Amino acid sequence: MRAFFAKYKLFFIVLFCLSVVIIYLFYNALQPQKKLAIYQPSMVNPELVDSTLQYIRKYHTIGDFSLTNQNGQTITQKTYEGKIYIADFFFTTCPTICPIMTMNMASIQDKIGDEVLLLSHSVTPNIDSVAQLKKYALEKGVDDAKWNLVTGDKKQIYELARKSYLAVKTDGDGGPYDMIHTENFILVDKERRIRGFYDGTKTEDMEQLLNDLEVLKASYSE
Repeated sequence: MRAFFAKYKLFFIVLFCLSVVIIYLFYNALQPQKKLAIYQPSMVNPELVDSTLQYIRKYHTIGDFSLTNQNGQTITQKTYEGKIYIADFFFTTCPTICPIMTMNMASIQDKIGDEVLLLSHSVTPNIDSVAQLKKYALEKGVDDAKWNLVTGDKKQIYELARKSYLAVKTDGDGGPYDMIHTENFILVDKERRIRGFYDGTKTEDMEQLLNDLEVLKASYSE
């Protein structure tokens, strides 16, 4: 018997390895694939959603926009057409959460491929001129090919925050003294739908964002 096993030792080793591979493949095939939610206004904390949208249950997408980036270029929804992107709201003179958010966004910038872009909206566009945004971009290591810091009409930016990205509690509609502040990063898919919200100040949320980004990217190759 020992001689028999010695003679066919290689065969049994190969058979064992093949069995392990087959079992692993079957196990993976039977596991449900993770899918990200498609967020609608009715699914989000009502404090973050404009009252006109709170009961909408389907078809919500990011609205059209036209803003100006750190290089003086016009940035619209067409710039992000066919791209996954991550959006947030900040201002260059913010002394509290914005530096942490910008640092985390810069870290994400270094980990994403060409199919993913970043979009940061200034909530103080009267202060954050193109020149100010460019200075900030250079200081923070912004890659112009991946990341747009945008300024423009304050009311438009505030409407985007409340009615498109569902990201901030109400604090005016963009008037001279209005001020919104949010730590949210928003993951947006190629169809301009919201697929996730993340606290831009927390490391664990950034890890979750990167994991969810891989899930979303994989969904386009199925």
